Amino acid sequence: MNILLTVDPEIPVPPGLYGGIERIVDGLINAYLEAGHKVTLCANKESKVPCRLVAWPGQKSQQWSDTLKNMAALTGLVMKGRFDVIHSYSRLAYMTALFPMRIPKIMSYQREPSLGQIGKAVKLAKKGSLVFTGCSGYIANQILQVAEAYTIYNFAPVRRYTATAEVGPDAPLVFLGRLEHIKGPHIAIEVAKTSGRRLVIAGNLPPEAQGYFDEKIRPYLDDRITYIGPVNDEQKNALLGQALAMLMPIQWNEPFGIVMAEAMACGTPVLGFPYGSVPEVVDNGVTGFVCADVREMVDRIGDLGAISRAGVRKMAEQRFTDKVIAGDYLALYEKLISRSAK
Repeated sequence: MNILLTVDPEIPVPPGLYGGIERIVDGLINAYLEAGHKVTLCANKESKVPCRLVAWPGQKSQQWSDTLKNMAALTGLVMKGRFDVIHSYSRLAYMTALFPMRIPKIMSYQREPSLGQIGKAVKLAKKGSLVFTGCSGYIANQILQVAEAYTIYNFAPVRRYTATAEVGPDAPLVFLGRLEHIKGPHIAIEVAKTSGRRLVIAGNLPPEAQGYFDEKIRPYLDDRITYIGPVNDEQKNALLGQALAMLMPIQWNEPFGIVMAEAMACGTPVLGFPYGSVPEVVDNGVTGFVCADVREMVDRIGDLGAISRAGVRKMAEQRFTDKVIAGDYLALYEKLISRSAK
């Protein structure tokens, strides 16, 4: 197949530290090329990818003039090329002029979908040519109210992580994510203090969350509860691998949470609250526990010994690798291409 992928223009593919969508697209590119497909990527001009790169002329997703530039660029590229499918992780608006065309178009959502925009796009599109995916059933089921949609999960670079078969009796709990209220690091501290466990907090601190950090996190840091800042893949591997469990005490409906798959790749169980995709990603009693509240999360720490860390890693390999997810997308591409030929 001749596949055209698009991402928003702000962050290169692959990203330096953070950029979950850009990491996903980088993995898909490599999996597609390995499977013998041809790939073109529309992305930030600083991207370093092993396929053909077309740089967006507009650099800001939220700027209307740049949206028009990128819409025109994508339309011209498709008109000149012979692509079998267009798969967008960028703005839905970029495909506006392509909606009436027969070519299969997939829009993937990694965030809460705008059902109004999706509904308008479907009305403009040639029947059956525009479909949507959500990175979890939580997202896809919302889209299904107005359009054809499929659940295709995100993945972690499982091969980059090493599963740890056993951890010591004083192995810490880990929180890994942005340090802001909706991610729940303050809840992780409460769980650690209540359970008497050590806690390592890692992740970036957004400037707008500094006040939250100063009030809810900093006063509780000591020799048992530590904050180590942002971590790269190598550091993440070591951090998650030596953890008793990773805490996911989110206060919002997380669309997916790649960090859960990353923890599982290290053999580390996940303890999470039942919001968003957590009940889909965490196989209760197998790869961790879905907990109703702090009390249950604390109680479940005592049940972690019953979970096989090798089994956690195996589940990550079965569900959340680049090859598995690329295979799901390729099957969808083939379905849509076959449908468009009729």
